[in-house]
Amino acid sequence: MPPPCRIVTIVIGPHPPARLDKALARDVPEAAALSRTRLARLIEDGVVTRAGVALTDCKIRVNEADVIEIAVPGAAEVETVAEAMDLEIVHEDPDLLVVNKPAGMVVHPAPGSPSGTLVNGLLHHFGGDLSGIGGEKRPGIVHRIDKDTSGLLVVAKSDAAHHGLTDQFAAHTVDREYLAVVNGVPEAADPRIRGLRGTHWESGDMLRVTTQLARHKTDRQRQAVLWTGGRHAVTRLRVVARFGTPAVAALVACRLETGRTHQIRVHLAHIGHGLIGDPVYGGRRKLSAKAVGAAGVTAAAGFARQALHAASLGFIHPVSGAAMAFEAALPRDMDDLIAALAD
Repeated sequence: MPPPCRIVTIVIGPHPPARLDKALARDVPEAAALSRTRLARLIEDGVVTRAGVALTDCKIRVNEADVIEIAVPGAAEVETVAEAMDLEIVHEDPDLLVVNKPAGMVVHPAPGSPSGTLVNGLLHHFGGDLSGIGGEKRPGIVHRIDKDTSGLLVVAKSDAAHHGLTDQFAAHTVDREYLAVVNGVPEAADPRIRGLRGTHWESGDMLRVTTQLARHKTDRQRQAVLWTGGRHAVTRLRVVARFGTPAVAALVACRLETGRTHQIRVHLAHIGHGLIGDPVYGGRRKLSAKAVGAAGVTAAAGFARQALHAASLGFIHPVSGAAMAFEAALPRDMDDLIAALAD
């Protein structure tokens, strides 16, 4: 038996946009939690009607005072299997959850990793207490971090939270800071960085890296820096600590203005300071035993993942409007790496 529908009624306001989907997105009640993308799918599914007639084309024109009804299908069960796993839940309320993801865990099931993912674990954690996201009973993944990056993720539990969080990420108003251990030290006095395209030093020794990013032309698993095309990407970074005498590695805090695939990893490689342990963008630089000692060299050479951790996350709660801020301490492997480099 199919899940029951809910009827959402929209009265078109004055001076409506030319397209049906845009008009609905403008006038839909906020409580309905229907994004323009979701509305477009509902139009295509034939469940949007005016005077009993289905409107199946997003480009149809509507008029002021038109009454539009949408039969929103109930949330269907998803095929992804719920799996019991030990998740570090930092915060949870009826609309969202913040989790500290360990390194090595994929966020979302894919052909190469259908199980053992964060979503599998969240489905088990939520049990039946999960609203429909986009028409399915599933966690709302509004942003992701790489498999081998640890740290904080916010997950929507309701359509209202999913819609609100997605808008904040799109508007670049979510505050995200990552901690990274890199080869070398990005210094404001370095003429190489000062002359590098896409870089600009701001007050407080904050380096702003601005490029376009897109898939590499020959290696589809990599991202590449471009200057035309691709997607706009901005990272701001500052040095937190230096390691070695002379300094040959650093702990760097990175703030994301945008959130593109592999953004921090690519931008740090672009400025010549790739992440320690990064097999894709880290380069082949080896640390000097004279600078950090044999233990430091061994720790860096044997670090099994990119040394990157999503350490802080801040946003406005999409339902209550409260300011939310969370922090996650460095995981044990990065703590040990830093300790070895600092000895």
